[in-house]
Amino acid sequence: MIHPTAVVHPRAHLDETVTVGPGAVIDAEVVIGPRCVIGPHVYLTGQTTLGADNRLYAGCVLGEAPQDLKYGGGPTRLRIGDRNVFREHVTVHRANSPEEETVVGSDNYLMAHSHVGHNCRLGDRVILANGAALGGHVTVQDRAFISGNCLVHQFVRVGTLALMQGGAAISKDLPPFTVARGENTICGLNVVGLRRAGIADADRLELRRLYRFLFRAHRNLREAVAAARGQFVSELGRVLLDFIAASRRGVCTDRRVRETA
Repeated sequence: MIHPTAVVHPRAHLDETVTVGPGAVIDAEVVIGPRCVIGPHVYLTGQTTLGADNRLYAGCVLGEAPQDLKYGGGPTRLRIGDRNVFREHVTVHRANSPEEETVVGSDNYLMAHSHVGHNCRLGDRVILANGAALGGHVTVQDRAFISGNCLVHQFVRVGTLALMQGGAAISKDLPPFTVARGENTICGLNVVGLRRAGIADADRLELRRLYRFLFRAHRNLREAVAAARGQFVSELGRVLLDFIAASRRGVCTDRRVRETA
């Protein structure tokens, strides 16, 4: 199952069902779970652990040293779950300190040339389209969709079922269920994503009302969150309110309100 031109360190641990393509390089501390397919010219390094049924296409680099001037060269980790797809030339860097790790969950789809920086944490069923780039310490929650050539600044959070339109750039937190357009602005709810996720009509209607209450009523956001807790009691509403309340960087603002101002 290992191509004769692949270079696999004797200390690397590969399940017997793993397939390794030509020219791949796998370093000493790498652990690869069952039924993973490692494509041609893939490079796996660092303390990198892959779960089961991952597929790595040509030229991926996973577990390379973080792009961080503070990094001192010590052993750091990258942990990857199950059933992820890494398309051509995806790069995922390990953490910048031994106390932390970069984490990619399960059932994610990372398209060609997308990048996940050090200490990032991706949930499950996340999609990164071609050329999307995540800075260090970014958190992306479940089912988020980050479109082509989007930029996410370091330490930013992207909420569950949020969507970034192509070329969007954010340096503030993107609330759950919303759509980012342009720079640090949102333009409504991710209605298509909510429907595909099976969210009930009543819950989508409440989220729409909550979105208007928070982002289009010209209220102070912190005061609006406090007031909304007594009026919006659904589980999804609580997810949105808790996300905003926990933000340290501030959250993206509504594009329509900004243009009106």
